[in-house]
Amino acid sequence: MTGRVVYASFEFQFPLGGIRVLNQQVALLRAAGVEAYRWTPTPGFRYTWFDDDVPTLSGMTLDLGPEDVLVLPEVSVLPGRDPAPGGRKVVYSQGHYVHFLTCPAPGPYPGWSARPALWTVSKAGADMLRRALPGFEPHLVPNTVDTGLFRPASTGRVRRIAWMSRKRPVESTLLHRLLHADPRSRGVELYDIHAVPHEEVARVLSDTSVFIALGAPEGEGFGLPPAEAMASGCLVTGYAGGGGAELFDSPSAWRIPELETDRLADRALELLDLPGQDEVRRAGRRWISERYTTEAAVEALLDGIRKARALPGGAAPATHPTAWMEELLRRFPIPPEAYARVEPPTA
Repeated sequence: MTGRVVYASFEFQFPLGGIRVLNQQVALLRAAGVEAYRWTPTPGFRYTWFDDDVPTLSGMTLDLGPEDVLVLPEVSVLPGRDPAPGGRKVVYSQGHYVHFLTCPAPGPYPGWSARPALWTVSKAGADMLRRALPGFEPHLVPNTVDTGLFRPASTGRVRRIAWMSRKRPVESTLLHRLLHADPRSRGVELYDIHAVPHEEVARVLSDTSVFIALGAPEGEGFGLPPAEAMASGCLVTGYAGGGGAELFDSPSAWRIPELETDRLADRALELLDLPGQDEVRRAGRRWISERYTTEAAVEALLDGIRKARALPGGAAPATHPTAWMEELLRRFPIPPEAYARVEPPTA
């Protein structure tokens, strides 16, 4: 396969699953023999919250060759801001609910020289974008769950209920109070996994009994944390978040209607003493391992690249979306913890 595949990524030093997935795809494509790179503006930039060793291109501008493909996060799209006029582009939608937040006007990508290819991460995302963008056929690239990193500990389970509060801090406070006030939580560790490195998340999940999936209130494109929790052997309950609905077909997952926080607390406490739970945990891990594989992701990526290269386009100068970060932030607020890396570089 000729030409490069270049993933534009923002320099946020705070755990964000979408950024980690972009870097994972660069590594998968390199292993498959594709010349793939991450593109971040600052020379020498590396993420500190996961093991970051993928080949990287630097600078605010980049010359794309005639066979190159530029992959852009959906939240980097702005009307009239074509990042590579005349070049081949992919808009990679990891969150179909926020896909149009930075470009809300009806119509496909106004002011761009040519229509991009469109990738997404879930069946729900593909269905939604197909309706929202008539004439586009979203290409599904399934997420990969690292079952080598996310695996059960050899020491067994701790009576622990864990969740991630970052996207729902207000409801998380209520959830913690409900769990703590319930007599069934006596002796149970209540653990909010927050702002810790990727490897530490895997360590906590490896011996956690129950994981509560909260996700974003505006909806999830997929939702990796519950998938990684099931791969780690956790029993999972929580909200599907739209794109994560497919995960709740797993034998180790129990879906709760949105914002029924009391039922969520009840189910988490009940699962601590689920009969036959060891076999259920193993079945859930198998279910994840069989579906969200490296092989499936690489096959879909290669097919998506071939389709993107079949679109009209050629050599083009490209500008990194960080160049219009101020405008992006007016439309799409990011977590305060990430503000350290939002200023456009001067070089």
